[in-house]
Amino acid sequence: MLDKVFTNNQVTIAGEVVSEFVFSHEVYGEHFFIVDIAVCRLSNSYDVIPVMVSERLIDVKNDYRGCTLEASGQFRSYNRHEETKNRLVLSVFAREVTLYEGESEEQNPNHIFLDGYVCKNPVYRKTPLGREIADVLLAVNRPYGKSDYIPCICWGRNARYADQFEVGAHVQLWGRIQSREYQKKIGEDEYEKRVAYEVSVSKMEYLADEDDE
Repeated sequence: MLDKVFTNNQVTIAGEVVSEFVFSHEVYGEHFFIVDIAVCRLSNSYDVIPVMVSERLIDVKNDYRGCTLEASGQFRSYNRHEETKNRLVLSVFAREVTLYEGESEEQNPNHIFLDGYVCKNPVYRKTPLGREIADVLLAVNRPYGKSDYIPCICWGRNARYADQFEVGAHVQLWGRIQSREYQKKIGEDEYEKRVAYEVSVSKMEYLADEDDE
């Protein structure tokens, strides 16, 4: 069971460090910090992805901006309470990190594999130009009864496929992590710029569990 838990959420990502380390939280005397890395897309735009790193993996007092950081680990979520509601916060939880002066050996790796369960009805729609999109929220199990809730976005054929999934469907998917800026309305005429993180799906498979057979 532990093997299953540790292989159902796998991320490898690398990009230019664009922030200093900011303290996140402490667990049993171990301190964790967040650092942002800019990961180049094929289109030469960038996704700025937060990476959570233990002080035991790297000297968090140093400023590594301009260096390339490669991290392997998991894409994790937690609920942060804000005023009257909870907000889903996502980051790459690093199990291993490597620093390079230049670029990493592989050009801008940004790979994620998830094995989880659909926990909300997918939302299928078309853009004004007719492009098909489906939003899928995937629950990925962790040890000790915890789960990460990962927003995923599918396009074209994958969107049509995802639109057939019911809540509880067991799904494996492959893709990349991306960031997206949006405007959050916080007052009658007041908006705040925020960043959402999601998995852009390149491949997905439905798994029939034993109960379905």
